[in-house]
Amino acid sequence: MRALRNLLITVILLGLLAVAAGIGIALWYSYRRQPLPLSDQCIARVADADVALTTEQAHNAAIIVGVSTQHGLAPRAATIALATAYQESGLRNLDYGDRDSLGLFQQRPSQGWGTAEQVQDPYWASDRFYDALVAVPGWESGDVNDVAQTVQRSGFPEAYRQHVENARRIASSLTGQTPASFSCRVASPPVGDPAGLTAFLSRTLPGDVAVRNGGDRVVIEAPTSRAAWSAAQIAVSQTSGYGVSRVELGDRSWTADPRGFAWWSGEGTEGTTVTIFFDDVASPTPTPGR
Repeated sequence: MRALRNLLITVILLGLLAVAAGIGIALWYSYRRQPLPLSDQCIARVADADVALTTEQAHNAAIIVGVSTQHGLAPRAATIALATAYQESGLRNLDYGDRDSLGLFQQRPSQGWGTAEQVQDPYWASDRFYDALVAVPGWESGDVNDVAQTVQRSGFPEAYRQHVENARRIASSLTGQTPASFSCRVASPPVGDPAGLTAFLSRTLPGDVAVRNGGDRVVIEAPTSRAAWSAAQIAVSQTSGYGVSRVELGDRSWTADPRGFAWWSGEGTEGTTVTIFFDDVASPTPTPGR
């Protein structure tokens, strides 16, 4: 009987240790603003280094970068914004924060950033951030951390510095500065939603990028190759939300792989037409009486 009791105690202790280890690992990855290793996630691969993002972070990063291109700003602006959002919210659209801070940038309604509802709209929040950014003298060449601090006036003035390299790589990828550099792994993607992706891209990309819903695919016409690569990689970043299965740009293509990260195949970086495919597209709802 004593041996059985000792065995049960050992099993319970091992179980508790396993739970504690699991919680510790989850907290560590959360602190590092990184996805858990086996979770759905995206990667920006730039300058021989990978930056891993949760699918939520990838969605928000795409909006932050897209709004910077709508403003006609250089990729550096997106780097500053992403480094700021990394520190302030972990690239998550938070509905809480210090005092009345909310959203991606933890903007405070009491400080004139907008209403509580507005600062939790990633598009509004990004717009307001860039409006404040371009008012900073020398933001185009100043230290990224210092420029971010001038905008935010944080109690931790050096905190943005730790996120600069990750932000720079994500910005380079999603602005199209580094082609064929973004991929996502989604184990169970949703049913394809061309209409939903068309609406998202139309709201996120600059006005000179045409987005058309082709029924079972989405077609994008961009004015330059870099704008096309930005659109293509922002589309890839939305795989978990809209069921993207394949993206083509010129002679290059990306095909989703639920088992691992697929990388762009083919050669070359030229092209201004992006075509986005979906393996499984929901049938339209029948019109009553027809």
